[in-house]
Parts: sequence; structure tokens; C-alpha cells
Amino acid sequence: MNPALRCLHSLSLSWRIKGEYATILPVVLRTCTVAVKDVRDVEHSVEVTAETLYEAIAAALAALQQDNWVGEIGQGFTSVAVLVQQPPVKHEIKMKDFVSWLGRQGRSPAEVVLKQKLERIWARPREEIDRKG
Repeated sequence: MNPALRCLHSLSLSWRIKGEYATILPVVLRTCTVAVKDVRDVEHSVEVTAETLYEAIAAALAALQQDNWVGEIGQGFTSVAVLVQQPPVKHEIKMKDFVSWLGRQGRSPAEVVLKQKLERIWARPREEIDRKG
């Protein structure tokens, strides 16, 4: 068995329910510091907990939008820096790439569900994403 699959298999919990097997895969939540500059070139950062890189961005944007100290955040070439706390990893994504990815059709049912979740977190209607994406 592939070592990665063996590790994943050992992490999953399997049991029999009414003649079927159910598997629960662990969800890894990571604490991240997300930083972005507003259109006045003022950098703002917030700590969030998320399962994915784009979920961290959506949660941070939602939190920053609630803060009246934060100005408008550009949608184009504005960079969003994500620093994963444990283990420390930094990612930098252009807002236009995030908005574009969010506006595209999901390629799998899981990706469709993820995009719907992120749209709810960020609380932006799809029409606005499509118009700007």
C-alpha cells in the first residue's frame, strides 16, 4: 500500500452501520494570520481558523469588512498574505485570482460545496463576483 494512503487509512475511522461501511476523515483546522493592504496602502491583518487557504482568505475578508478602520480592499492585483501558524507557512494570493477562482464553476461536487461555503463566509452575492471576476 502507498505510504500516504496507509497514513490516511490509519487516520480514518471505519465502522459498520446497517451493512455499510462509513469512513470519517480528519479535518485539519489551521490558525492563520491573513494580511492585506487597503486602497490607501494601509496593511491590516487578522487571525482566523480555516480548513483551506481560500477559506482563510474569505474569513479574513469578512472579518476585515466589519472593521471601520479598514478601507476598501482592491479586487485586482492586491495581494493577500496568509501565514499558517503551525507549521509556519506563508502563501500570497492576488485578489483577482481568488475572486476569479471563486466565480468559476466547481469541477467536482466537493469544490462546488467549498465555493458555496466561501461565498457564504465572505457574504458576497455571486452576481457581484461574476461582474468583477
